[in-house]
Amino acid sequence: MNLFERIMRPTPRFFRKLRNFGIGLTAIGGAIVGNVLYMPLLLTKIAGYLIVAGTVASVVSQTVINGEDDNDYPPSDCMLDPGSNPLLDINR
Repeated sequence: MNLFERIMRPTPRFFRKLRNFGIGLTAIGGAIVGNVLYMPLLLTKIAGYLIVAGTVASVVSQTVINGEDDNDYPPSDCMLDPGSNPLLDINR
């Protein structure tokens, strides 16, 4: 299984929540870094760590997949073919 197939498979509920939390951390850190002129240096440094932690949590959570025997896994006719999207076509 390659990375594109892994990302397109369903993500468990806990890791979807963790992914969304990571996206929120990244957004908060980005908002603080965007206002760097009005923020103290320590807060800006902490915001940089929030961006890194949120990004890592989001990416790792997106690549976790359900097992074959889970009920959340959709039938194979619901899955998208990686070749149907030209951006994800690895054979071009």
